[in-house]
Amino acid sequence: ILKKKLDLEHISTGDRCRQEKENATAIGLTMAEYEEKGNLVPDEVMKLLFSQILQESINKRSIILDGYPRTTPQVNTLLELVNEKGLTIKRVLNIEVPKEELLKRAMERAQTSDREDDKDPNTHIKRIEIFEAITKPAIAYMKQKLRVDSFNGMGSIEETKTLILETFRQ
Repeated sequence: ILKKKLDLEHISTGDRCRQEKENATAIGLTMAEYEEKGNLVPDEVMKLLFSQILQESINKRSIILDGYPRTTPQVNTLLELVNEKGLTIKRVLNIEVPKEELLKRAMERAQTSDREDDKDPNTHIKRIEIFEAITKPAIAYMKQKLRVDSFNGMGSIEETKTLILETFRQ
C-alpha cells in the first residue's frame, strides 16, 4: 500500500530470505537452518544479504525496507552501509501490535499461505519471544539514532495506512 501511495520501492527482507532459500544460495541455505527452528538469522548473514539488497537498490529514488533491522547490531550495520553509500534514512515506521494479536494473525496466515515457516505455532511463539527480547531493544536504540514513528497496528489496514500517510504529510 505504501509502495503505491508514496511511489517507493518495497523491499521485504522476509520475501528476499525466502527467495534466497528457494534458490538454494549459500545465504539461503544458512538462513533455512535458523528459520526452521524459529530463530533469527545471525547478524553476520543478514549483513551480507542486506549489503546485496542495498547495492541492488542503489539507483532507486526511495525504498521502504520491510523487516530489517531487527537487532541492535543490525541497526549499526544499516547505518554503516547507508553512510558508506552516501544515502540517508528519512524515517523508521514501527507498527506496534500486542503479542496475542501477532500470534492470532500468524495462525490465520498459516491457513491462507503456503509458507512452511507459518505452519508451526511453536515457531510463532518463539519468534514473538525473540522479538520481545531482541527487536524491542533495537527499536529503542534506533530512536536514539533516527526518526522513529510508531503506530498502533490494532486497527484495520485502512486505519493504519491513514495514520502512516498522515505522518508523511508532516
